[in-house]
Amino acid sequence: MKIKIISKKNYPELKKLYSKFDVSDDAEICLAVGGDGTFIKAANEFDGPILPIRSAEKNSTGYYADVDLNDIDFIIKSLLSKNYKIEELGRKVEVDYKKIKYYGVNEVLLKNIQQEVYFKLYYDEKGRRSRLYEYTLSGDGFLVTSAIGSTAYNRTAGGPIIMDKNVLCLTFLSIENPLTNSVILRKDEKLHVEIEKGRGVLSYDGIAISDLNQGKSFDIKLSNKKVKILKLKNNGEEFSEKLSRIIKSKMN
Repeated sequence: MKIKIISKKNYPELKKLYSKFDVSDDAEICLAVGGDGTFIKAANEFDGPILPIRSAEKNSTGYYADVDLNDIDFIIKSLLSKNYKIEELGRKVEVDYKKIKYYGVNEVLLKNIQQEVYFKLYYDEKGRRSRLYEYTLSGDGFLVTSAIGSTAYNRTAGGPIIMDKNVLCLTFLSIENPLTNSVILRKDEKLHVEIEKGRGVLSYDGIAISDLNQGKSFDIKLSNKKVKILKLKNNGEEFSEKLSRIIKSKMN
């Protein structure tokens, strides 16, 4: 079996993997060793199933992971015997800027530079474009996420945790708007954004795409690119258990 390893550090436990597997970029599965940031990096670089593995560091939350480096022997045994299952975690968020497409795992973000950014929001459905709000919005910006990233920046910004893999969530960041609630968009709806005044940075998963100013525009929709997670059998957490663990870790 060929595996790819994306690791936060060169952990000594990884030596066992090199002795048991063919480690290559042309791999069947990817092992993401570290925290959630490492998993997101792996999902951006690898299109196949990913096995998240928490590191032993205290600050490594590893929301997506069911195993850690202390389970390395169990991990090797499970992979060699193919005692695992592959599940769809959700879809990436697609942003189209100047006819170039980018794909965010956690979120696509528009963030102001110094002063407020002013923008108009539209949504396209079946080829028809309508205003989402009849007025221009202003503030720090917004983020758009799918079910995958709803427990990350979206949650800390006051957005909802999303269970449906076929929707997008638009969450505002300190916006001057009578309706500051998050907005849920269906998979067949596309968000169109036009910058009216000020400057902002368009990015995905912390990776900058471009600085935007007056007259610039971009589109966001739910992509067909799926993030797949590899789960070892007899060693998995339910969603409620993961949610409880992540909340407790933030409180400590």
